[in-house]
Amino acid sequence: MGSNPPLSDTARASADGPAIESRSIDYVPENERHAKLASQGPFWFLGNFHFFTISIGFVGPGMGLSALWTTIAGTLGIMFGTIFMAFHGSQGPEMGLPQMIQSRAQFGYRGVIVALLATLFVFVGFNVVNVSLMMDGVHNVFGLDGTLVAVVAIAVGAALAIYGHDLMHRTFTWALMATLPLYAIVTVALLFSSAPVVSAPDAVPLGFNWIAFATQFAIGASYNISYAPYVSDYTRYLPKNTGRAKLIAVIFCGASLSGTWMIGLGAWLAQKLHASDALMAINEVGSSIFPGLGHLIVIVSLIGFLPIIALNAYSAMLTVLTGIDSIVPIRPTRRSRIFAILVICCVVLFCVLAIRGNGIALLHTFLTLMLYCLVPWTAVNLVDYFFVRRGHYAIAHFFTPHGIYGAWQLRGIAAYVIGLLAMIPFVFIYDSGANKEVFVGPLARQLNGVDVAWLVGLIASGLAYWVLSRSLDLRREAQAIASAPLPEAVSPDSHLVLQEAQ
Repeated sequence: MGSNPPLSDTARASADGPAIESRSIDYVPENERHAKLASQGPFWFLGNFHFFTISIGFVGPGMGLSALWTTIAGTLGIMFGTIFMAFHGSQGPEMGLPQMIQSRAQFGYRGVIVALLATLFVFVGFNVVNVSLMMDGVHNVFGLDGTLVAVVAIAVGAALAIYGHDLMHRTFTWALMATLPLYAIVTVALLFSSAPVVSAPDAVPLGFNWIAFATQFAIGASYNISYAPYVSDYTRYLPKNTGRAKLIAVIFCGASLSGTWMIGLGAWLAQKLHASDALMAINEVGSSIFPGLGHLIVIVSLIGFLPIIALNAYSAMLTVLTGIDSIVPIRPTRRSRIFAILVICCVVLFCVLAIRGNGIALLHTFLTLMLYCLVPWTAVNLVDYFFVRRGHYAIAHFFTPHGIYGAWQLRGIAAYVIGLLAMIPFVFIYDSGANKEVFVGPLARQLNGVDVAWLVGLIASGLAYWVLSRSLDLRREAQAIASAPLPEAVSPDSHLVLQEAQ
């Protein structure tokens, strides 16, 4: 009888309990692929199942869109954005790499820094907005200073991110089990409530208008497109033979269903209660059922939101380490992971305390800027993966500037810049907190503020990359892939060995 192979650190942690993850920006060999496809649905369902997403449902009513039209626009936007997010997820098990390491194929070993800056803005910015919304909610519901909440939330998020992949998946499941019944109660109570709709003297009459509909659609799309740089980070522990279609379907269903539910809930809270703070609104609905329930829902919502803080800190860590490694090769050790997470969380805390602005206004502006930054990257990455290289990559060559992907890939960089430039005439950035326009492109003005910049950038970058990639020597790459080391031979130090051998 043959003996079983020794367990890796990660596999042993999965069997014996949570331990600090050993992997970061290095390849995950197949003997460590212990994750299950079934975990992806709940994981990405919770990714949208919280009060942050409820807040997105406030945007439409704030611009005069009725709850019904806001729900429709938000649903269509969420589903559109989830398509891109879900297709990125299939890259994780097929390559066993974090998302931004794989982007070296399109941008180059060093050139990937261009995309890293955009994604780091997303990861850090999301946590700044997340914690700002938590602080606003705690102050409005309990009358407390949110500073302590900010410190605790960021600290717990940092701890979860330090332990890494396995513990984060577990806490996502626990958080979903705790929040699902409470949000179901709030939804049923709101839909069947006989209480009259609250009106305000300065309220915008609700109905339908194209500007609000397009804005709500764009924000819904941007919200789930923003997960594109994350997904592979949390699917790379799945077995390599995981069915691509099944994985895409599971991620799509999980993220789109919860996003639709929460945006719709936010829309009806905004219309019925004239709500502008998600935690305050669900507290009001819960308290109307019986005293104390509202506070309980708020507290559970805050606790259940902590894994989302960890999600952003974890992916930000991978981005930072990829950026550093692209300049000066590093050994991706546990110590480097922990140090990067702590630095990132300190930066988030500093930004939160320095800004202290209106969380909802900050949310709207941030989501708009984030969409502009991410759309060109996601177009380039997906076109390369599905239409140019068709999933064929030399894993070892991701870890050296001297491999087939080189230090700088001008095709990807040029396509990204083309997408950004193409968007500028269509850009519409509005500060809802100050009630003023920040920047409006000339063509956006002619469209009466309907934001189509992100769609222009998506098409321009994707098409530009496809055209520029027609000159790629894929036969040469195929030969390099065939002669490259087996993936199992790639270790955390492989990029150092490869460079020393050049």
